[in-house]
Amino acid sequence: MADPVKPELLIVDDDPAIIDTLSYVLGSDFTVITAESRAHAKALLRQRDTPPQLALIDLGLPPRPHRPDEGFQLIAELIAAAPTMKIIVLSGQNDEANARHARTLGAIDFVAKPAEPAQLKVLLKQALSVSSAETGSAATGLLGNSSPMQKLRQQITQFADAPFPVLIEGESGSGKELVAQALHKQSRRAAKPFLALNCAAISPTLVEPTLFGYAKGAFTGAVTARAGYFEDAVDSTLFLDEIGELPLELQAKLLRVLENGEFQRVGETQSRVSNARVVTATNRDMRNEIRHNTFRADLYHRLSVFTIDVPSLRDLGEDKQLLLDHYRQFYASQIGAQPVELDEGALRQWREYPFPGNVRELRNIVIRLCTKYAGTRINPDLLQGELDRESLVPAGAGMPSLSDDSVLLEAARRQIEADPDFSLDEVLKRWERGFVEAALALTNGNLSQAAKRLGVHRTTLYSRMQSHGETGENK
Repeated sequence: MADPVKPELLIVDDDPAIIDTLSYVLGSDFTVITAESRAHAKALLRQRDTPPQLALIDLGLPPRPHRPDEGFQLIAELIAAAPTMKIIVLSGQNDEANARHARTLGAIDFVAKPAEPAQLKVLLKQALSVSSAETGSAATGLLGNSSPMQKLRQQITQFADAPFPVLIEGESGSGKELVAQALHKQSRRAAKPFLALNCAAISPTLVEPTLFGYAKGAFTGAVTARAGYFEDAVDSTLFLDEIGELPLELQAKLLRVLENGEFQRVGETQSRVSNARVVTATNRDMRNEIRHNTFRADLYHRLSVFTIDVPSLRDLGEDKQLLLDHYRQFYASQIGAQPVELDEGALRQWREYPFPGNVRELRNIVIRLCTKYAGTRINPDLLQGELDRESLVPAGAGMPSLSDDSVLLEAARRQIEADPDFSLDEVLKRWERGFVEAALALTNGNLSQAAKRLGVHRTTLYSRMQSHGETGENK
């Protein structure tokens, strides 16, 4: 009898000894793929048809191995490219704030180095069982009774059967692909397969043949002709996630398909016709992309015949508790344990927490609670360890609570006394810049969403960014 196929595990660490040790220890249970940097990990993923189910990554990666920035960015990129991937951080940067922020970005857990191999195996197998349970289950869905969720479901029903493109906008982790799936399931195309391509997860050179297909001999490795997504999605829905990542040179070809259905396989002159209904999604500010000439205005207007704005979790009020109740019951049943409960103090903390990572972060928090504290009544101290309270605080100089006047006044007095060259203007500029950078990082550079988080108009935020010299980056 053939050996069962082992689940795939991506390990990213810049220490060859750790890579070799983990590959040896974990190789009996997993098919191990290794990378020593963020760029290497991204390149490996783009070469693969399907991403690994699991990832074990270090935060301190080249070119700045003593800082967590590369690791944080890799987590965000892995989640964007493969939303179902379960990521565990294995890091020597054992800072609780780093652990909480890694979880906010989408990591399912954080383990400090050195770690026992047996502990890693247990965590990886638990993560794999969670992933399997979520596939095709009721663990995911557009749950909620709040006004924003009712409006969202109403829009889905209204737009589902129309043949026109839909652009889904929203923050990372808010459930954009679930909206796309709901549009498909409520349409007359529901009996056909729902096809999805993540534009961030594929090499730019492979996007065109993947979308449009190719002729035999069209390029090295094209030993047979192959149809693309637009042909395979006949009478169905084609979902293009992270549409803002689509190379500029391909945008004209996508526009042509949207306008008259025509396209050509790579290496062919014959025109073909597709009737696929195209749904796209992004967490970027596409109007800002147009202003920076990275996205075509005519394509944007063609994609956004209908636009759906997926609400962030912080705007859903009591739905936070509804989602808590749903997920704690679901994951407890998957691991065969009693569900956790939150006492009044923890529930108040839960309702007040902004969930910068949206539903994905909420789900991962529940998974950890169910795994660590099965059958336990959770108090605020236990819950606090799972929340990223520093996610909205500028990096650097320990900011006091803005909600406590006495603490703020005392901190200000100490700083003025300690610094004979104190400058209020400089301090305010640093704090403002810190908040701006934090908001942009949490929204993956989406200017509109960052402005919303900061409580200012987008043009106000842009002008303040200009004063900091930051407008050249992805906003």
